[in-house]
Parts: sequence; C-alpha cells; structure tokens
Amino acid sequence: MLEICAELSANHNGSLERALKIVDAAADAGADLFKVQVWEPGTMCVDRSYVIPSGAWAGRRMFELYEEAWTPWEWLPDIFKRCRARGMEPFGAAFDNASVDYLESLGVKRHKVASFELVDLPLIRYMASKGKPVMLSTGMAARWEVQAAMAAALPNCFPLACVSAYPSRPEDVVLRYWADMFDDWGLSDHSLGCGVAAAAAALGATYIEKHLTLSRSDGGLDSGFSMEPAEFELMVETCHQAHDASQPNKRRPKPGGENDTMRRSLWVVKDTPAGARLVLGDNVRTARPASGLPCYTPLDGKCAFKDLAAGTPLTLGDIA
Repeated sequence: MLEICAELSANHNGSLERALKIVDAAADAGADLFKVQVWEPGTMCVDRSYVIPSGAWAGRRMFELYEEAWTPWEWLPDIFKRCRARGMEPFGAAFDNASVDYLESLGVKRHKVASFELVDLPLIRYMASKGKPVMLSTGMAARWEVQAAMAAALPNCFPLACVSAYPSRPEDVVLRYWADMFDDWGLSDHSLGCGVAAAAAALGATYIEKHLTLSRSDGGLDSGFSMEPAEFELMVETCHQAHDASQPNKRRPKPGGENDTMRRSLWVVKDTPAGARLVLGDNVRTARPASGLPCYTPLDGKCAFKDLAAGTPLTLGDIA
C-alpha cells in the first residue's frame, strides 16, 4: 500500500485559517496523511545570534527563522480535527521530548524525526519508547548515522530517502540505493515536480511526502519548493499509477486485452473448391479481425477440405 503525505511546514504563513485551507487542499488532492512540525521557538536554539551561512535561508538568524516558521501548539487540535474529518491521518515531526508528549496527547499513530535531528539519538529513543512507528528522514546523514538512528528506533523504524537541499536536485536523491538497501522505505522529497516521487513509487517506496502550499506566489519560508494543490493532485495520481504498474509477482495480463479480436488472422479471399491448394497471398491472405486461424498457421501442402467462399475466415475445419 502506498501512502501520500502532505507537509504543512511553514506554509501557513502565520495564519490558522490558511493552515486549515491547506488541510482541505491536501484532502481534495488525495493525500492520506498530513504532517506538521512541532517545536517551540525557545527550545530550538541556544545561540540566538547564529546566522545560517548557506542554502535557502542563508543570512537569516536561525532563531528568528524558527520563530517565523513555528506552528503554534494551540492550533494543532483544530488542524488535527480537520484532518480526521477529511479522512486523513494527522501526525508530526517532534523536535524534543515535550513535543513528542504533546503529539501523544493528540492521539498520533506515528512519529517522525526530521533530517537535522537524526543524530539526536536520545530523542529518537524517546519516540520509540511510545511503541509507535518512527519515521527517520535521512537528508543529512552518513550511512553509519542512518544505521545508528535505526538501531535507536527499533523495532518500529522506517527510513525515508531525503536530500536536505531546498529544492533538491533529482540526481542527488539516488533512489536505487534506498530500494536496494531496504525492503520497506519511503521518500521525503524536496525536489520540484513529481518525477522523483513517481520514480520512488515505482521502485517500491510505500510512503511519499511533499510540501504543500496554496500558491507559491503567496510567499513564505518554504513556498519555493512546495507544490500547489493541482500539482499535488497530479503527483498523487502519478505515484499511484507508478506503484500499481510495478507491483511484483503479478501475472502479465492477456496480450491485447479486450482488443484481441482486432488482430489479423487468415481469410479466404477467393472462392476455393474442395481439394484445391491453399496458398497464402493467392486465395488466402492475412486481414483483420481475428476471426480465423492465427497468421502463423502453416499452409504449405494444405488443401481445402470443403468448398470455401471468398470473404470467410479460414478455420481448422476448412483445412485438409
């Protein structure tokens, strides 16, 4: 089963009303899950003067960035209620133990570790202690760090292929690595478009996550690499098609399907008396539809068993 998750992130732009509209847009587009990020600005950074040196938010003070991106906790009950009313499972990426506890109080069925937190093994162990699946976003991790995080999250760990660049380049995602390494894995995708997501679905990913906004032109910290609703809906459809088309251990359907009668077959094209030779290209030729014998039926040395009328399909009972 393939699950598609819409990520709110900072695309609420400071408005609960906008956040709820994004929930509705995700449901309308076919998302199965809806994810929020849960922290309090004062707990994210100790050094409030630190300036981010590079990337999408270069030059911003980290504390101010998280203060702007913050989703107020008092919004979350309303967001989760709307998600459930629209048939989506809400959950969150927690950034400390208090965030985990708050998400637990809201009845989440899973937890997520963001890429930058993958090295926070105490946090991962605390999530795992709740006995629910722990999704591990790996965008900043070396292989040994992924292994350490998975060990901390046992027994319910679920790795996510990810590149922590905003937007990320498709060629950096190396999906084949994840498909070869893990039987059960997913994708947290920051690339533009739906190509990487569809490729992941075709390679066996069972979870796809993308950021969703109402409109990139509205601006916001994450708008530049987020999908608009119509794009998200197309991605959902494309990913499910790719997933369905690549399922293992499925028998190939009958060639031609419902249109197999449109194929060519052997037809009598001249009146042919009983005992006369049947010659392909003379009194017999190939034509549509497939009412007669297959075109590959050997006729060398064969004769008409009975009188055959032009314009009739050649059958096994017609050959002597």
